[in-house]
Amino acid sequence: MRAGQDFRWRRRRGPARGFTLLEVLVALAVVAVALTALVRAATLGASALEHERLNTLGTFVAQNAISELRLRGGLPSPGQSEGAERQGPFRLRWIMTISSTEDPGIRRADVAVLTMGDAAEPVTTLSGFIGDR
Repeated sequence: MRAGQDFRWRRRRGPARGFTLLEVLVALAVVAVALTALVRAATLGASALEHERLNTLGTFVAQNAISELRLRGGLPSPGQSEGAERQGPFRLRWIMTISSTEDPGIRRADVAVLTMGDAAEPVTTLSGFIGDR
């Protein structure tokens, strides 16, 4: 090495290689926007999956309530009844309303399934018919 010669500051000859700082920053911005969109999509997907899981389990609870009523036999009297059931990780409560129909031998059972908290909106609702025949 010659005295006074500094290789770090020496000019290159020929075309420059690599990316400029501006190109790197633009690429990072594009990657950041894409990752943000992917995280948002994953979050929405997980939320939708949890909602559908709760809806499915709520349907099971409503079907169980109507099936139990049918298995008791006889024609239920009009009115309202409540109960609770655990399905998977959820504790769900149901409210069943029995009403008369035009046919005196058939009753309509409407079941609304709610979460155990202060839920005003049902997770799911299901209607069924019970006959004395």
